[in-house]
Amino acid sequence: MAILVIAEHDNAALAAATLNTVAAAAQIGGDIHLLVAGANCAAVAEAAAQVAGVSTVLVADHPALAHQLAENLAPLVSALGRSYSHVLAPATTAGKNLLPRVAALLDVEQISEIVKVIDADTFQRPIYAGNAIATVQSSAAIKVISVRGTGFDAVAAEGGNAAIETLTGAEDLGLSAFVGEELAKSERPELTAAKVIVSGGRGMQNGDNFALLYGVADQLGAAVGASRAAVDAGFVPNDMQVGQTGKIVAPQLYIAVGISGAIQHLAGMKDSKVIVAINKDEEAPIFQVADYGLVADLFEAVPELGRAL
Repeated sequence: MAILVIAEHDNAALAAATLNTVAAAAQIGGDIHLLVAGANCAAVAEAAAQVAGVSTVLVADHPALAHQLAENLAPLVSALGRSYSHVLAPATTAGKNLLPRVAALLDVEQISEIVKVIDADTFQRPIYAGNAIATVQSSAAIKVISVRGTGFDAVAAEGGNAAIETLTGAEDLGLSAFVGEELAKSERPELTAAKVIVSGGRGMQNGDNFALLYGVADQLGAAVGASRAAVDAGFVPNDMQVGQTGKIVAPQLYIAVGISGAIQHLAGMKDSKVIVAINKDEEAPIFQVADYGLVADLFEAVPELGRAL
């Protein structure tokens, strides 16, 4: 049994979610092959070869794959996938765009966002905004699976010594074209990779008050997130949203400030190792999942926290 993992990268470095996906593949069992598809991505291939548990790195280096457009990548992955028992990718924006196309081309169902491996055919995945865990079993000859990174501890990025093989056959199908991108630049860590996150909710009252959280976050080396209520109110941009319809995170420490704890938000952060909640409403649902709760006015508690730090 061999497993194909689709590496996520920017043609310069592997994304952290790739290491979580390899960890899921290791729990399934079998040889793990890592596909690096991109353009001028030799550095990524070298890094991939060092990932613990990977036996082979397949490199598809072609201009048509420079931005890993799903329309060009899916035919390549589906053609390769016929030789594997499982095809895995991170449940990121890119993975969610690619894998349904791969599953359709292979004429199999997709299993989405697994958080636990029971055996090679059986997996667990959250449903109903994480309020229930479904155990699903697939009889498909090829299992196409997206992996929720927060459910698996990442494997080591070093210690491996995989063979590198070069692939041919990639082409530009002309179905889509990369136009451009605008990247948000910040000195703070990226939300999904941060070890500490400070998030604000509707209780922040306006966007200017998020400056309180930025100060604490900078002292902790943390990323700053927000609830959907704060994003919908226009306090902060939507790339800061944590939750079912935002980013799924599981940092070492999650500090929720002025967040009531709607189930959609909890679905995106309840796997955090330690959760701290600051809210003046002692009945707020966030306290049901918090390891530490402080019932207080955030406009007094957060500045005091900053001074203590």
